[in-house]
Amino acid sequence: MTSSAPISQSTEEEFQTERVLTITGGHFIHDTYTAFVAPLLPLIIEKLALSLSMVGSLMAFMQLPAILNPFIGYLADKVRLRYFVIFAPAVTATLICSLGVMPNYASLAIILFLTGISVAAFHGPAPAMVSRISGSRIGKGMSFYMAGGELGRTLGPLLAVWTVSMWSLEGFYRIGVIGWATSLILLWRLKEVAGRTEKTGSLRGLLPVIKRLFIPLTFVIALRSFMLVSITTYLPIFMKTEGASLWVAGASLSILELAGVGGALMAGSISDRLGRKPMLLIIAVASSLFLVVFLQVQGWLLVPVLLALGFTSLSTGPIYLALVQDHTPHNRAVGNGLYISMSFLVRSLITFLIGLAGDSFGLRATFFWSAILALLSIPAILTLPKVDEIP
Repeated sequence: MTSSAPISQSTEEEFQTERVLTITGGHFIHDTYTAFVAPLLPLIIEKLALSLSMVGSLMAFMQLPAILNPFIGYLADKVRLRYFVIFAPAVTATLICSLGVMPNYASLAIILFLTGISVAAFHGPAPAMVSRISGSRIGKGMSFYMAGGELGRTLGPLLAVWTVSMWSLEGFYRIGVIGWATSLILLWRLKEVAGRTEKTGSLRGLLPVIKRLFIPLTFVIALRSFMLVSITTYLPIFMKTEGASLWVAGASLSILELAGVGGALMAGSISDRLGRKPMLLIIAVASSLFLVVFLQVQGWLLVPVLLALGFTSLSTGPIYLALVQDHTPHNRAVGNGLYISMSFLVRSLITFLIGLAGDSFGLRATFFWSAILALLSIPAILTLPKVDEIP
């Protein structure tokens, strides 16, 4: 065996920590930039006089390119698309950091749509790459990967607010250099990591998985997305309407996402032992209750409640990814692409619906009913199959 081999047969069964952490680092930086959008929305709303429903449609534009994920996943299982993962941080950083100079709604929509394409290019192949280098501990690998994203979404709001405070919304573009530096590091570090599955299965073989896994999983994700969209996209706006400053509004999102890092790190690893379905049931109940409690408290009590809410509500990502990888061992990127496409499209629709509900009924009432809808995901969770239940 030579050192230039992408991944040897003997190491396929091992958890390759260094390589997993490399991709995790790229995920961290990439999602730091996507996390800039939510804390900047109050400033963009003020600058361009946007309504909440218009904001919701803008976020939907960013989610829309998720329809490309199955196609990207199919290519990733056939050819080596590591360069999508490598250069996505640079492209996403450039696009996000241009938001401050966009003069109108249409230009914002175009930039966010292009950002969505870059996001899809990263998130399609990356989890499949991580699963290949995680051996039999896929849940642990997905926990590392998702924790990187959650950490990025934790620091992103604070970095965005600090950058705007230093250079204004129009000078926000300066922070984009970090994304380009990250892509150069990934180019160096990932040169020996394969971007595709060595043995691929037929697409026809995915049909039972789509029927038994993806249909109930779609209902789970849709019902939970009402809560997740509310607290991740609209939390800064909600805090501003409740009288908080821009710093406090951004900090509240960072507190939430910081707790999500811990939840993501633990949930996937625990699900390797406890099982995917039991973990999802525990999270569904706990996160819904914590959101209701969040609406009832004020002052310093918001901090521990936000920590508990973030720890539970944002910990499902590794479990979903591990569940999909469990059922698609020979079409990992395609399975991941289907999952991301489905979840992003559902999320884009729900983002718009939350905006409409916020305009019509207020964000406080919208947050409450989103917690109730999340609880309704429990029957769908109970129908999720085990690996040996699908031929």
